[in-house]
Amino acid sequence: MKFRINWSIQQDKWLPVYKRWSSMSPQERANEFPAGGKLLGRWLDMAGRTGGLIVESNDLAADRWIGQWNPYLDVDLTPVVDDEESAAIGLQIVADNNA
Repeated sequence: MKFRINWSIQQDKWLPVYKRWSSMSPQERANEFPAGGKLLGRWLDMAGRTGGLIVESNDLAADRWIGQWNPYLDVDLTPVVDDEESAAIGLQIVADNNA
């Protein structure tokens, strides 16, 4: 399953977050997501102190990742689907409603 994780950095936490994030090596950033999850993409708005990522996970890896950053961030976790998955679900909904 894929999840969209949106976050905003709390006003009083942005310097500690930027310090922690900036000190991580490219390999640490690429591998920071716990085992069981796969990072598909990450985007950051540095000026707005917000960002988002898409992860794929069949277990609680997304929740474990959030736990690492929760003291600093306000986080929303939303299940999402891609185009092909949404089309298949749409066909099922149409069939379920005899439309």
